[in-house]
Amino acid sequence: MVETADGSTSARARGRPRSTSGEVLRRIGLRMFAERGFENTTVSQIAGEAGVTERTFFRYYGSKAGLLWSMFESQKRALEAELKAAPDDVPMMDALRHAVIAGLEPSGTEESEQRMLAELTTADPVVAALVAEHFAVWERSVSEFAGRRLGQSADSLYPVVVGRTVLAACRAALEEWAAHPDRSLTGCLDSVLVVLATGLGPLETQQAVAEAPLSRKAPE
Repeated sequence: MVETADGSTSARARGRPRSTSGEVLRRIGLRMFAERGFENTTVSQIAGEAGVTERTFFRYYGSKAGLLWSMFESQKRALEAELKAAPDDVPMMDALRHAVIAGLEPSGTEESEQRMLAELTTADPVVAALVAEHFAVWERSVSEFAGRRLGQSADSLYPVVVGRTVLAACRAALEEWAAHPDRSLTGCLDSVLVVLATGLGPLETQQAVAEAPLSRKAPE
C-alpha cells in the first residue's frame, strides 16, 4: 500500500514508479517511525511504502533523520522571523509569548505531522536524542533575542536563562499536547508561557495575563 497526496492509501501501481513529494514522504516516514521505531525503519522501507526509489527519496532528504529536521527548520525560520518582527517597545516576555505561539502554531495537515513528531520525541529515546540538537537551536534563537533586548551577549547569564526556561516550557507544552489529543498546541504553549510571563506568579495573576489580548503592539 502507498500513501497518496491526500493521505489515503492505495495499492501500488505496476509499471512506471509513481511521483511523490517531500510532504508525502515525511508523513509516511513519521507514521512508520511511530509504528516501528526510528531505528527499525529504513530509507528503503519508506521509499517502498511511497512507491518510489531510494534515489527519489534522497532528492528530498539526505537521510531518514532529514524527515524530522525539515519540520524543525521550518519552525526555526518562523520563530526567528517573529522574533525579528517584534517591536522594541513590547515587553520581552510578551514578545516571546507571541513569537513562540505564532512561530510554532501548526496549520492544516501540518498539525497531524507535528503531533506525530511530538509523540515520537516523548516516546522514542533515539528521536529524543536526535532532536536535542534542534531544540538547542531554538534555545539559541531565544537567547539571542533576549540579549538584543537587554543589550547583552547571548552568552551572558540572563539571556541564557531566558533561552533555557522558554525552551523547557515549550518542551513541557509539547509533551502535554502529545499526551492529550483533545488539547491544542497553541493552548498548551500559551498556558506555559503565561506562567513564565508572570514570573511563576499566583494563579490569579496568570489568569489575568492569559485573558489579556495577545498582540505585538505595545500597550497604549
